[in-house]
Amino acid sequence: MTPASAADPKRWWALAVIALAQLMVILDGTIVNIALPSAQRALGMPDADRQWVITAYTLAFGGLLLLGGRIADLVGRKRAFVIGLAGFAVASALGGAAAGPGTLFAARALQGAFAAVLAPSALSLLTTTFTDPRERAKAFGVYGALAGGGSGAGLLVGGLLTEYLNWRWCLYVNVPVALAALIGAQVFLRDRSGRRGGHLDVPGVLLGSGGLVALVYGFSEAGPRGWTSPWVAAPLMAGVLLLAAFVRWQHRAAGPLLPLRIFRDRSRAGAFATMGLATIGMFGVFLFLTYYFQAVLGYPPVRTGLAFMPVSVGIVIGATQIAARLLPRTAPHTLMASGMVLAAAGMVLLSRLTVHAQYVPHVLPGLLLVGLGMGLTFMPVYATATVGVPTQDTGAASAALTTVQQIGASLGTVLLNTIATGATGRHSRAHGPADSGTALAEAMVHGFSVAYWCSAGVLLFAALVAALTVRRGKPSQAGSKPSA
Repeated sequence: MTPASAADPKRWWALAVIALAQLMVILDGTIVNIALPSAQRALGMPDADRQWVITAYTLAFGGLLLLGGRIADLVGRKRAFVIGLAGFAVASALGGAAAGPGTLFAARALQGAFAAVLAPSALSLLTTTFTDPRERAKAFGVYGALAGGGSGAGLLVGGLLTEYLNWRWCLYVNVPVALAALIGAQVFLRDRSGRRGGHLDVPGVLLGSGGLVALVYGFSEAGPRGWTSPWVAAPLMAGVLLLAAFVRWQHRAAGPLLPLRIFRDRSRAGAFATMGLATIGMFGVFLFLTYYFQAVLGYPPVRTGLAFMPVSVGIVIGATQIAARLLPRTAPHTLMASGMVLAAAGMVLLSRLTVHAQYVPHVLPGLLLVGLGMGLTFMPVYATATVGVPTQDTGAASAALTTVQQIGASLGTVLLNTIATGATGRHSRAHGPADSGTALAEAMVHGFSVAYWCSAGVLLFAALVAALTVRRGKPSQAGSKPSA
């Protein structure tokens, strides 16, 4: 045990507080999905506007993460953590009490903005609290399990709250959770104050946040509008140009929003790339299986949420019981590559589903393999991407990793949905008009199958990237010369 760890006897309680806050942020990415039809009816929301309940959150969260990470470095991680929690609670209460669509959209955007402050401060607090390799592995095992499994748990919680209470509780539930975490933060979290003399890189904020918002918006609009729509092409082009200008500016800025020295180490850069590819390949599971369970197999909301639980369970087991035990004596690239291969095998099993499939023999094995594979991958990715980063840059590094995850999720959802929709249309045209419900279901399942094969390919590519780029040793201190 290192002196740093020994000096903080409350570190495991601190982990519980950080984990609770992280779970709340991850849950809110999906908890509203199942409640959306009820909210739409209650607020008289037009079909064309309902996507903004989801998009407002993802736009603010993904677009402001780099800013949130730098705020944590400047004002202090604990202070940023508390600000994020308090703001998230207020925004959740505002959304739960919404009397019209506009208020709900604004509340979801506020949730995303405060989540962008909360998430990187939580990860950087974890990085600085646990320095002993074995304790660090356990802590990141818990964090990786929540980061990967929280989305599936959100679908279950959303289904339960919607079916047995009402849709507003999908937002109200955050208030007591945030208050509990706030109390725990004051009692158990320890952190230094922010950087003296530091300043915010305003041009970097405008370029980086603007580019990320444009990219996330373009990806979110590609599904309903199509890739050729000017509402898609223009934001994507603007996002690429703004991010290119952002990178150029970061080379010149005295106090950059995202210090590029973080990415000079090959292992750290490989961990970032693996995370992005893993989330691109993974997020099709939640989208397609939601439709498969409800539209094809006829599951109600709660049963749909329960059906996703093996993914979350697999991630928890893979991260906390396998990866956390193996990482102190196993090369991280071995765990990452093995996890991606395992998840790809699960995708192949899911590609064999039919309209007459049964849950236990046909769906469950694939979900378990995907969950175990993601757990094996996420845990060493989080540990590798944040170790060796100077203390003054941990917030920025944590924000960058979460940004990669958000962009990967947005891109993966849109790309895989486009692939699935195209395959469904081709199947329908090749087999004649789909006049019956069975024919429509068969075409839909065929589209899902093609998308799962594409997901498997992306995950295998992620395995290759991890194997070739992530070294056995610890990443070098950011800004120093990488080790051989």
